[in-house]
Amino acid sequence: MVWEQAKRFLYEGDKKEATRNAYGERISELGETNKDIVVMDCDLSKSTMTAMFAKKFPERFFNFGIAEANMMSAAAGMATMGKIPFVSTFGVFASKRACDQVSVSVAYPGLNVKICATHCGISVGEDGATHQAIEDVAIMRAIPGIVVISPSDGTETKKAIDAVVAHKGPCYVRLTRSASPLIFNDEYEFKIGKGTKILEGQRATVVTAGFTTHICLSAVKKLGAEGISLELINMSSIKPLDAELLLSSAAKTKLVFTVEDHNIIGGLGSAVCETLSEKLPTRVIRIGIKDKFGSSGSPSELYAAYGLDEQSIMKTIRENIK
Repeated sequence: MVWEQAKRFLYEGDKKEATRNAYGERISELGETNKDIVVMDCDLSKSTMTAMFAKKFPERFFNFGIAEANMMSAAAGMATMGKIPFVSTFGVFASKRACDQVSVSVAYPGLNVKICATHCGISVGEDGATHQAIEDVAIMRAIPGIVVISPSDGTETKKAIDAVVAHKGPCYVRLTRSASPLIFNDEYEFKIGKGTKILEGQRATVVTAGFTTHICLSAVKKLGAEGISLELINMSSIKPLDAELLLSSAAKTKLVFTVEDHNIIGGLGSAVCETLSEKLPTRVIRIGIKDKFGSSGSPSELYAAYGLDEQSIMKTIRENIK
């Protein structure tokens, strides 16, 4: 059932929005009052939605062409001068092509650079494996000092952008191409290092983040109607992780499922396992991409093929609930 305290911030309606679009809107709004914000892109501003900012503030928008490493280094330089650089490109390029610059130029000196990468996960769809970031959380999570956030809907994305502006230090925000249903209303509060319990249950805990959250919400509700009472946690702050919330729920249910549009190695599932293994050994079933590359297809086709659609998630949970 819906956790009592969650009732006030859950959205009621059928609106859908891509998190990349919410990012473009919010950074454009913040640019009006915060003159230190600058935005950088690599010939993808119409896809990352930074074109919104570029149109309003052309003097604070910088297009680096197909040169992601150069963009990260330039962002580091601007951060040393008091600017707040928002750096955007596709997740595969931000996490892999520019990894050295992110690590050495941004993270090592702890500079105030905000990397907001779009087109993450297999929900990218038809673009295929080369453009589907399924290792980005693992890479960014392993770099010291970087905050890693995977917002679950448009509302949370806007709240998360506000939070990373206020946070002093490097951040990685994982955004998606495809639109997804809104989960939260404007009463929702996002905090770095905190998760959100959405549904309260007894049999097992489901921990998710990003695009899979709305799918899990529907799946858990349907399983509840079958008599399988599950707790649902939105863990959009992957690093730092809300250990207190996780441990409290795991201590009650004794079984945890993690669901993510990412390789099960190094992502949210790994973060959950690391925390539980040290503090409260608990059985964890990781639902995600099982150490393979993505492929081309519609988001719905790919989610079904990789076991991330609603029916597959429900089937996995049923098979592991005693």
